[in-house]
Amino acid sequence: MSLNRLQTSYLRGLAHPLSAAVSIGASGLTDAVMSELESTLKYHELLKIRIATDNRDLRKKLIQDICSSTSAELVQQIGKVAVIFRPSKKNKIKLPA
Repeated sequence: MSLNRLQTSYLRGLAHPLSAAVSIGASGLTDAVMSELESTLKYHELLKIRIATDNRDLRKKLIQDICSSTSAELVQQIGKVAVIFRPSKKNKIKLPA
């Protein structure tokens, strides 16, 4: 699934008031973190993630790893916060065309 500009803008607006649901610390992507990401994405579809590292390249790699392993789309990344989206079977969030 690939998001177009209108859908990305819509999801960014929905994500703005959200707080980070998952935080990734110095341990990186552990099995527990991946499990939490999966369960949270199943329920919420739109998720803010805080990555607590100062290394930009590492943050970028972690976000790519998260998106590829969870089949989610990156909506936005600003600093240490990333927003990802994966529709669930119930499609709680209706995307514009």
